[in-house]
Formats: sequence, structure tokens, C-alpha cells
Amino acid sequence: MPTRQCPYCGQPVHDSLAECPYCHETIPELRAAAPAPERPDVGRTKIRRGLLCMLLAAVIHFFAGGYSAMKLPFPIQPVVTIYLAPLLFLAGLGLSLYGFLFAP
Repeated sequence: MPTRQCPYCGQPVHDSLAECPYCHETIPELRAAAPAPERPDVGRTKIRRGLLCMLLAAVIHFFAGGYSAMKLPFPIQPVVTIYLAPLLFLAGLGLSLYGFLFAP
């Protein structure tokens, strides 16, 4: 016996009933959702995301490298400025180039 939950009172209700026997509210019909159409701006999204990664890498490198006058309350490991920030920058550059060259 297939049942579903009443959206108003939360009691299990048989699928064939249009009204909840407990709270007497009308239960809306369940409809299958239409598949989402494919977005044509996939390339733009990848370019934007890549540029955002590059900006984030630049900001991280600026503050973690000690180039700002602001003193950070905790020490930043040198591995962040030597390896991780440039890696994030290059990953963003690659994502932007992929979106520009290969995405539809």
C-alpha cells in the first residue's frame, strides 16, 4: 500500500486520497518535474569561475606574503605563498582558458 506524507500534518496518507483523513486538508497532486534545459552559457560560467579563482589566489598571496600593512593575528605557513596560491592561480587560469576555448 503506497503512502505519502501529508504536507500539513505529517501523517501518512494513502496515495489515492485527495484529502487527508486526519486534518481534512486537500493534498496537492504530485507532478513529475520537467528536466531542466541545458544552459547555453556554460563557457561563460567557467570563465567567470576561473577569474574568481585567480582573484582569490592574488588576494591570498597578497595578505599571506606580508605585502599589506595589516598584521595578521596568526602566522601563515610559507607553503601557502610558495605552492598553494600559485597553484590556485594556475588552476583558475586553466579553467578560464578551458571555458574560452573548448566550452560551447
